[in-house]
Amino acid sequence: MLLDEWRLQDWLALFSPQARYIVPSTDHPQGNPPEHPALIDDDLTRLQGRVTRLLSRRAHREYPSSRTRHLVSNVLITESSGTELSVSAAFVVYRMRNRNVTQYIGRYLYALERADGELKIQQKRIELDLEGLWDQGTVSILL
Repeated sequence: MLLDEWRLQDWLALFSPQARYIVPSTDHPQGNPPEHPALIDDDLTRLQGRVTRLLSRRAHREYPSSRTRHLVSNVLITESSGTELSVSAAFVVYRMRNRNVTQYIGRYLYALERADGELKIQQKRIELDLEGLWDQGTVSILL
């Protein structure tokens, strides 16, 4: 919802200081950087840089901003121990820009931690079910 409403600072606040945001390549969707190539492998500092850029007019690819709709289903807590949770979910993200609609399909894998009474994202991993990004073009934190 926060990404769909372009509330990027609020979205960023969901991440822990040690967070990682990973989008493996479509060639190796289960691969782990640095052993396998990744489309995105960001820590919190790089995520903050992306948010700052996307909210400025310097992100020509996202000015005006794309419209997105995230559909998330099959949410499962796959592991729970102490202060940590592992969660998986299926997704489809629709992106509307310049009269074109593109879609991204895959699954989210989250590592969440409880800190100060809140759940924070330690890792968000997006495994795309696509064979490539021909029609989709660039990938950013829109996923």
